Amino acid sequence: MLSIENLSAGYNGKKVLHDISLKVPQGSVIALIGPNGSGKTTLIRAISGILNPESGKMFYNDQDLTKISIQERSKLIAVVPQVRNLPPAFSVYEVVALGRTPYLNWFGITSGPDHEIVNQCMAQVDLLEMADRNIAELSGGEQQRVMLARALAQQTPVLVMDEPTSHLDLQYQVSFLKSVHRLAHPSQEEIQQGNEPRAALVAIHDLNLLANFADQVALMVEGRLVKLGSPAEVLQPEILSGVYHLPLTTLQDPKTGHFAVLPR
Repeated sequence: MLSIENLSAGYNGKKVLHDISLKVPQGSVIALIGPNGSGKTTLIRAISGILNPESGKMFYNDQDLTKISIQERSKLIAVVPQVRNLPPAFSVYEVVALGRTPYLNWFGITSGPDHEIVNQCMAQVDLLEMADRNIAELSGGEQQRVMLARALAQQTPVLVMDEPTSHLDLQYQVSFLKSVHRLAHPSQEEIQQGNEPRAALVAIHDLNLLANFADQVALMVEGRLVKLGSPAEVLQPEILSGVYHLPLTTLQDPKTGHFAVLPR
């Protein structure tokens, strides 16, 4: 389980996060929502190790994330950032294979099992046919799928994602979020094959999509976690209208229980 305790962080002396406490258990997907500037990306940067917190603690089970190396943290947490930094001369396969970096020996040589894992992750986001293409030739949406595959190739117990579906067509948004849900909720057969339930924290803007895959929703406003609960508990018109400064209403599908958030 990923545990965040009383975390505060910021930039150049200006505090952005204020005493954030959040637990992301194995076998769950938590959607992180909030207006622009609410601190979602800053929280993800702190979890990933890019930003050092001013105070507070972060743990994976009993391991203090602030006291282990970046390499060891990369075996526990895979991050899909909002900004893509992709080496332009690399092929799709080579970029996805970077996800195996924490496990390589001193010579940086990938093995047979590494190649198999990379191919499986590319297949999961429909990239196998693009494996040999140069990353610079791809569209923004295709490059985002490469980033997703690279994170999956790390095979970490925790996935942290900052707007992972922002450049994807709707079919790939739904397909990927279903994949994230399946990683957190593997079938009994998948568990027997060694696929343990993962913990996933996903920052997302689309309030309608999150209701289809998230177990819980964490709502951030001005650097504070103001509400945590099920989609039904958080996606309430009186809560969202005040946060987003827009009159909103919600509709619920009586068959699936999924919510749609609409402007009035």
